[in-house]
Amino acid sequence: MSSDILDSLAERSDEHEFYTPFPKGYKAGKAKYVIITGSVMSGVGKGTLSSSIGNLLKCHGLAVAPIKFDGYLNYDAGTLNPFRHGEVFVLDDGTECDLDLGTYERFLNQNLSKDNYLTAGKIFKTIIDKERKGDYLGRDVQFIPHVTGEIKNFVRTLAVRTSADVVLVEVGGTAGDLENSYFLEAMRELSYEEGRENVCFVNVTYIIDPSSLQEQKSKPAQLGLRILLSLGIQPHIILCRARNEVTEKIREKISIYANVPVSHVFSVPNVSNIYQVPIDLETKGLHKEIFKILGLKPRTNGDKELTSENWREIAEGLAGAKKEVTIGIIGKYTTVQDSYLSILKALEHCGSKLRIKPIVKWVESSGIKDIPGSLKGVSGIIVPGGFGKRGTEGKIACIQYAREHNLPYLGLCYGFQMAVVEFARNVCKLDANSTEIDPKCKDPVIDVLPEQKKIEGLGGNMRLGGQDVSIKKGTQAYRIYKKDTARERFRHRYECNPEYIKTLEKHGMVFSGKSPKYPIMQILELPKNTFHIGVQFHPELSSKPLSPHPLFVGFVEAAAKYKPG
Repeated sequence: MSSDILDSLAERSDEHEFYTPFPKGYKAGKAKYVIITGSVMSGVGKGTLSSSIGNLLKCHGLAVAPIKFDGYLNYDAGTLNPFRHGEVFVLDDGTECDLDLGTYERFLNQNLSKDNYLTAGKIFKTIIDKERKGDYLGRDVQFIPHVTGEIKNFVRTLAVRTSADVVLVEVGGTAGDLENSYFLEAMRELSYEEGRENVCFVNVTYIIDPSSLQEQKSKPAQLGLRILLSLGIQPHIILCRARNEVTEKIREKISIYANVPVSHVFSVPNVSNIYQVPIDLETKGLHKEIFKILGLKPRTNGDKELTSENWREIAEGLAGAKKEVTIGIIGKYTTVQDSYLSILKALEHCGSKLRIKPIVKWVESSGIKDIPGSLKGVSGIIVPGGFGKRGTEGKIACIQYAREHNLPYLGLCYGFQMAVVEFARNVCKLDANSTEIDPKCKDPVIDVLPEQKKIEGLGGNMRLGGQDVSIKKGTQAYRIYKKDTARERFRHRYECNPEYIKTLEKHGMVFSGKSPKYPIMQILELPKNTFHIGVQFHPELSSKPLSPHPLFVGFVEAAAKYKPG
């Protein structure tokens, strides 16, 4: 049935009211689709649950390709403020995207690309570009069928390029949002065209638990599901998020209201760590129900690294950590912890491997005065990435304290640059700064990259994505990496000014990593300190539960040996 529909649409797209382009080589039914939608409210972990579903399917041998749709009109996440949207996650191909893509990479143990991320801005730019070229043959371009057609084409193209058994589609926002309504319509059309046996809708709803009532209430969830049903989407599975285990009574109410069997209504309460979520869902049999709906069977020839057993070891490693170590994160977005989400996860990965539980102490760098007091009790500090002048002097003062007191230090991107400024000021005795902070400073030890000087605008034009780093033998970095070349992800415009490298090295700074092709310094270290390393890249972006980043492992090990005063 679905194959007949697709063949008909493909033949008639140019002549009739249909517009359903298909990527070359696409075959109906070869890939299955799991589409995750939200209702009631956002921020309840839809990205984590989408990743957990992918984790379950992959642990049982299937090839999974996730895709996230964001309804905002930005082309990508590159210009979004961390206060508003959390961190910008950077993929190896340089795509700046939503932090959920980071969760996908970590839970699926695989790297993603631009094909796994779609925004309204990207869709509309594609459509306008095609319209200007005349690709729509003079037709009036409309949301249906053209916008929905381009969305379906994007999703199907991902299926072809990845040869995935299952394409996992997360629809950002909640049912009823204007900005994702056309995307939900596209998914409804996709289900119609592909056939019911090839598409599984999963809705993530929220069960409120008012403290004044001391009981769970399902009415908001019912109303959210009504909106979804009114859009022509019948969920197959409902995941009920809640603070505590959802009662059988509430699950029955949801079942009746949404035409979904009780066995397909799952309780998803809060857990102590998110690595437990796939384990809990597997225990409750979620993957088995998805297999039934899509006519799939587990396989044994999947990812040999990502297995249920290995994943349980990660969760048990965190739960079994007996030693705690306090890490100070010195930043200016500390009131929104999602701004540093990948750093938190990279620390967790080390904690599971080392059986050490990292405890984060947030230190707001803006207006910081009492450095010893602010860093009291910490066994290591991290200065993360960032942009702009605000909070820089506080970061520099903390780095100086770490250097002088042999407190383990890890500088990430901007933290690398601030470490150069601190060393140049207090050791080399230069009147040093970054031209980003003070364009007229006397000693610009940090300056804009040469290729950036003629660029105008901000979107997507930094040094972005995966680049090779040459690591110098005999250095601490080499002992950590255990190899002479590493691939890391970058997101920056400024670098250590080559004119000052000899001066910095003369006073004891070692540049243990650099670009293979250009005189761009990418790792610095101070051999006199136990662990004082800055990197121009973002190692947190490539750290995964099954393969914690070696720099973070080395840093946490050093912090665990440090005895705070």
